[in-house]
Amino acid sequence: MKIHQLDCVVFDVETTGLSPVDGDRIIEIAAVKMRNHEIIDTFESFVNPKRSIPKEAQAINKITPEMVADAPTADQVLPRMISFIGGACLVGHNIKFDLDFLCYELVQCGRRLHAATPAVDTLKMTKMYLPQLSRHRLENVAQYFGERIGETHRALADVKLTAAIFNRLVDIAVKQGLDTPGELFKQFGVEKPSFKADNVHQATLF
Repeated sequence: MKIHQLDCVVFDVETTGLSPVDGDRIIEIAAVKMRNHEIIDTFESFVNPKRSIPKEAQAINKITPEMVADAPTADQVLPRMISFIGGACLVGHNIKFDLDFLCYELVQCGRRLHAATPAVDTLKMTKMYLPQLSRHRLENVAQYFGERIGETHRALADVKLTAAIFNRLVDIAVKQGLDTPGELFKQFGVEKPSFKADNVHQATLF
């Protein structure tokens, strides 16, 4: 299988803060499934964090308590996200941040990502293939590639921008001889975090 043929799920979360283990929670999650450079499916949901959203977080992502008040909770949303992922490879920009939140909250729901699910970081790819950039934030990379930047720090908008950047980076990788998904995972993969449930005795493989 060539890299372009790989099923990839590009995803992003918006949160109440920076650390799930310190009590911060997901308030929005979005993902697109891609194959052959094309988006074939989309997933998006607000998430009721069952806690307050700090003013600092609201200033960044423009998500207010009113917007999530009637949203489903993580234990309702995240199992659907796992089904959406299926056997695909996860992709994200600085994906460790998003993975930490996803994996932490999944464990609290009694779920976890399948051990075989790979995760690829486009931030690692940009540092490898675009060393000339002084900053490798999503917006900086998008500007370099001439990708249109619309709304930022909202999950689906960031996901679509990351997907476009991932396609560009894959093209560069292929031209430089990176040919298979295994090589992609080896060079740009990220290990999934391991968390213990606070209130769940055993996480179940979903």
